[in-house]
Amino acid sequence: MTSKSPLALLPLLLFLVLFVGSGLWYQSQGVDFAFYQISAPVAILPAIALAILLGKGHFDQRIETFIKGVGDNTIITMILIYLLAGAFASVAKSVGGVDATVSFGLSVVPPSLLLPGLFVITAFVATSMGTSMGTIAAIAPIAIGVAEAADLSLLLTVGTVIGGAMFGDNLSIISDTTIAATRTQGCDMRDKFRMNFKIALPAAVVTLIWLYFQSGEATIADIQDYDLILILPYVAVLGLAVAGVNVMLVLFSGIVLAGMIGLTMQADYSVASWSADIYSGYTGMQEILILSLLIGGLAALMKSQGGLDWLVGAIERISRALGAKAGSTRAGELSISAAVALTNLCTANNTVSILINGSVAKNIAQRYNVDPKRSASLLDIFSCVVQGILPYGAQILLASSLASVSPLDLIGYVQYSWILAVAALISIFIGWPKGAK
Repeated sequence: MTSKSPLALLPLLLFLVLFVGSGLWYQSQGVDFAFYQISAPVAILPAIALAILLGKGHFDQRIETFIKGVGDNTIITMILIYLLAGAFASVAKSVGGVDATVSFGLSVVPPSLLLPGLFVITAFVATSMGTSMGTIAAIAPIAIGVAEAADLSLLLTVGTVIGGAMFGDNLSIISDTTIAATRTQGCDMRDKFRMNFKIALPAAVVTLIWLYFQSGEATIADIQDYDLILILPYVAVLGLAVAGVNVMLVLFSGIVLAGMIGLTMQADYSVASWSADIYSGYTGMQEILILSLLIGGLAALMKSQGGLDWLVGAIERISRALGAKAGSTRAGELSISAAVALTNLCTANNTVSILINGSVAKNIAQRYNVDPKRSASLLDIFSCVVQGILPYGAQILLASSLASVSPLDLIGYVQYSWILAVAALISIFIGWPKGAK
């Protein structure tokens, strides 16, 4: 039996020091997107080398352990879903799906519901695209113009966009966070979506009510013409996913549907264009794909050396110190939530945080009788909560850059993320929902 050893976690600590340390240094130099100058797949290489050196047994056996981790069934399945998700998002956007969705939403929003409408539009786009960054990049410039024309608070308007983007990123079945959470915990996306939705919906409703009282009368001008059929791929993918269709089939169907719309409705869209868009989607997933493979290998090495078992025990002790009853489901849920939140503070990347904590969370869930769909939801929720209010996270940095405001000033206006954190904690302490029917 492998003994528990904190020494086996040194590679993970090295990875975090390199990744976070480089970000802090670049930030001190005034570099934009400081925490993204050194990519995570590069920062993890010294950590992998250290894990191999710390391992016991023949060198070839350590390499074999690493390779088995890289080729784990969960990791490979996740990679395939990443590729299909990237391809769908790329093709659907290229044929005009994002622009059509935004224009349609703005055309039906009454002036008195401007901020709530902006939240709903952003949430739908993010759920459809599966990316908070892409959603913010598409909608924030429009929102900034609307804020100026309607004399609304710029910080509040941009914060509303970030909140809607995080709502969609958290729930979307093609989001890399959802893919990582469900695959590492071994649950169906439909079940995770339903569980997650029961926590996210009350938070969204409270946010919408609050935004309603912050909205003023406004006139939305310069809405672009749109064709409703361009929104169909997003609606189809969301509907099929909720219906429980296999996620790979769902995404492949979305790629085909979006491509057919482009080929039949756009004169300059060809099979070559379709092929280029699919490949562009693949390349857009390159970083998270490589990182997933390397983290799988690193996790296997740390697990074989007893590091993950020691970490589980440490998190459990912290959870009990915070007042959770030993052996209770609540203790397990608090442990999972705290682990991914703290990791996200260090990495400034919610997907990376889920991947790092995936094995640990599954271990805790099994020991504390936490349902896999529940642990997947908590991983996704608390990583997205932290990511949405992190002043050095990509979402806040992108939005603050577009709006020319301070990231520190902006985080207080991302109301949805704060409310979601409260809703999730309440759900843990009252033990609701018990399951998704």
